[in-house]
Amino acid sequence: MSAGRILAEFPKLSALVAGDICLDRWCAYDPAAAEPSRETGIPRIGVVGTEVTPGAGGTIANNLRALGVGRVATLGVAGEDGFGHELICALEARGISAEWMIRAAGLQTFTYTKLINGETGREDLARVDFIVNRPLARELESQAIRRLREAAAEFDIVLVSDQAETNAGGVVTAAVRQALGELAAAEPRRIVWVDSRMRTEHFRNVILKPNRDEADAACRRAFGTADYSRLRRQTKAPLLIVTQGPDGALLVDDAGEQVVRTRPVANPVDICGAGDSFSAGACAALAVSHDAREAVRFGNLVASITIMKPGTGIATPEEILAAERDWEQ
Repeated sequence: MSAGRILAEFPKLSALVAGDICLDRWCAYDPAAAEPSRETGIPRIGVVGTEVTPGAGGTIANNLRALGVGRVATLGVAGEDGFGHELICALEARGISAEWMIRAAGLQTFTYTKLINGETGREDLARVDFIVNRPLARELESQAIRRLREAAAEFDIVLVSDQAETNAGGVVTAAVRQALGELAAAEPRRIVWVDSRMRTEHFRNVILKPNRDEADAACRRAFGTADYSRLRRQTKAPLLIVTQGPDGALLVDDAGEQVVRTRPVANPVDICGAGDSFSAGACAALAVSHDAREAVRFGNLVASITIMKPGTGIATPEEILAAERDWEQ
C-alpha cells in the first residue's frame, strides 16, 4: 500500500494519546551573558528566547496532527502551574484537544527544559527537568482511569506514552496498565499501542513498541535473557515492534520475527523524538492498512524524516511522499 493511499485515509481517523503528556521548553541562551552572580559568584545562564512544544506523549500527538489525522486528543495529568498552562496552550495551538487532560493543584507539570547555545544552535548544557517522583495521588489515578474508559470508545486508536523514568510519579500506574489491558481485550479491533521506557514487560494484551535497549532490558528483568518472542508471549501482545535505529525495526508476531528496513539517512541531525514519530506514523498506518509490515515501513519512513530536523521534529504528508519517491529510486 503506497504512502499516498495511507495518507489519504488519515483524516478519517481519531487518536487518543494517553499517559505522560509533558512540556518541552527550548531555551536559547547567550554565552556572552554568562557573567557571575553578584550574590554567589556562580555564572548565570542568560536565556534570551524560549519556545515551548508538547513533549513525550505530546510529541506523538503533534506528529499525528502533522500527518493529517482528523481528530487527536490527549489524556494526562498536568499541574495548575505556569508550565501546565503553557502545555495546554501548546497542545491547542497545534489543533490537539486537551479536553481529557486532568489539571491538579499542587502538582508540578512534567517539564523538560533544554538549554540551546544561541551562537552554535546546539544543546550543550545540562538539561533541567521538572519531574514528579512520588506516587500519583489515588484520586488522580482513579480519575485518569475513568476518563480513559470513557474516552476510549470515541477513538480508533489509543496510544500510550509511559515516559517516566522514575519508579513513581508517572501517569501510567499498575492500575492504569490493568485498565488498558482490559480495554484492549474487550475491543480487539481498537488499536492500543504502548511505548514504555521502563515497564514494557508489565503490559498485557496491547501492541508494544520499545526500542532495542528497552526491549533487551525488559527481557532481562522478566526472565534474564533477550528473547523477543518470549517477551511477546508473556505480555500477550498482538504485535511486538522493536525499533533499531538505522537498522529499521524488528516485527514480532504470529509469523515469527522479521526485520523491516528503514530509508537510509546519512548524518541525522537529531534523533530526539524518533521513536515518538515512528509510533505516530506506524499506528495510524496500521489503522488504515491492517498490515503490520506496511505499518512498520510507514513508521520507518516518518522517522527517517524527523531525525533530519532539530528537536522533536514532525513529518508532513508532502515530505513523506517525497521521501518515498526518493527511497524507491
